[in-house]
Amino acid sequence: MKVPENKLTAKSPIEPLPLPEKVIIPLHQNIGAPCNAVVKRGEKVLTGQKIGDSEKFVNAPVHATISGEITATTTVINPPTGKPVTALVITSDGADRWVELDKSLVSSQQSAVKPVGNQQSAVGSQRGRGRGLSTIDYRLSTEEDYGLSALDSRLVLDRIRAAGLVGLGGAIFPTHVKLSPPRDKKIDTVILNGCECEPYITSDHRVMLEYGEQVLSGLNIIKKVLSPDNIYIAIEDNKADAIDHLGKLIVAMGFDFKIIPLKSKYPMGAEKILTKLVLGREVPIGGLPLDVGVVVHNVSTTKAIHDAVFEGRPFVERVVTVTGAVKNPKNLLVRLGTPLRSLIDYCGGIQSGVRGQGSVCRDRGAGADLRSPIPDSSTEVILGGPFMGISQPDLDFPVTKGTNCVLVKEGRRVKEQDCISCGRCLEVCPMHLVPTMLVRNARASRYDDCKKTYYIDNCFECGACAYTCPASIPIVQYIKVAKSELIKRVISE
Repeated sequence: MKVPENKLTAKSPIEPLPLPEKVIIPLHQNIGAPCNAVVKRGEKVLTGQKIGDSEKFVNAPVHATISGEITATTTVINPPTGKPVTALVITSDGADRWVELDKSLVSSQQSAVKPVGNQQSAVGSQRGRGRGLSTIDYRLSTEEDYGLSALDSRLVLDRIRAAGLVGLGGAIFPTHVKLSPPRDKKIDTVILNGCECEPYITSDHRVMLEYGEQVLSGLNIIKKVLSPDNIYIAIEDNKADAIDHLGKLIVAMGFDFKIIPLKSKYPMGAEKILTKLVLGREVPIGGLPLDVGVVVHNVSTTKAIHDAVFEGRPFVERVVTVTGAVKNPKNLLVRLGTPLRSLIDYCGGIQSGVRGQGSVCRDRGAGADLRSPIPDSSTEVILGGPFMGISQPDLDFPVTKGTNCVLVKEGRRVKEQDCISCGRCLEVCPMHLVPTMLVRNARASRYDDCKKTYYIDNCFECGACAYTCPASIPIVQYIKVAKSELIKRVISE
């Protein structure tokens, strides 16, 4: 489905957001088990110090993102689930003092990419990096030089878990788990997802341009762990500069990765869609790409993998696009836990009365109507894009691991009407489902029919159906309710 892209920040280099005076770190920022606090109120912490962890396998620890003192324990509402989550508040000491980064995993203590010539800001500090395309001439060190060939994959996975890495494309599934497929699942192909098909969001685009060496280095680490036969990099053709930049880096760094340009359509970046388009393989109903021998990773995730394995860096900051109805849309490098208000204020604040470049969300973040101008009414902030993002009414809510975009818009409520049986939702559904029947059964609490007859598990909630619905039916919300009720039944059994 072709939609207006509204990539307002595609040409905006990454800027480091000034460090916040305090951060709020939720102890549950991944799919799976929540963390338990390993520090107490009043305790001094350093940037990168682990402050939450769990013994569960499907979990990712959390770290202090500034140095200072644990001054409070609070509760925040997890936007995707609506459930309360415990969070730790850290008040900054203004020094940003780091834990000692452990680079001992690599025998030579060298980076996977070795800069030649001018090394200005090459693979050094991650802050202050947003300076446009890299002009450094990089060459891939031989595996013997930096010890990758001699590394045990288990040690690599341990380092990735210790860094707290999760999927940064929105899934927030622990990365070490995704890189540990069951023994009966042979992974023959890895796809690096650089599509970023949601309107407005450009954080991954800028990561490919400004951290391309680290992205490819992280992908090479995945190759070491999974030993796939093929590695593809999927990028939409509206990012020609990223395709060209990574293509040159692949040659310069000596990799055999293949770039697959794809047409710019929504929802091209969904992993099941990529698996079908790139390889012609269909993921079974209710299954995952690993069921057909495929693992899909996001470009920001592989950059973070490089940082964790070769630089010893915990995951404490990420690139976030701040866009929509703000005075100066930007791509920012943000410490996790920073209140959303700080990002919006840094971008000049909310711009009132903007028309013609915004969106009206029909159902609170999923399936936004990008074709309508912004009316003068209440402001809405969405974490993520207009299709799959979640509305967040509290500007003191923190940036979390899964926050890739803060979309600000001035929207209006739309009234849900009766279905007119136009069939538009069926035409645009990438999974060939019947959204009308899912809604009808969800309304009637016939959740078993949603699962057994209409394959609700195959819906990944892209919002295309809601976008095209002329009756403004919040289709995705009905589907989410049905899924939630089905999960409750499984738990109760």
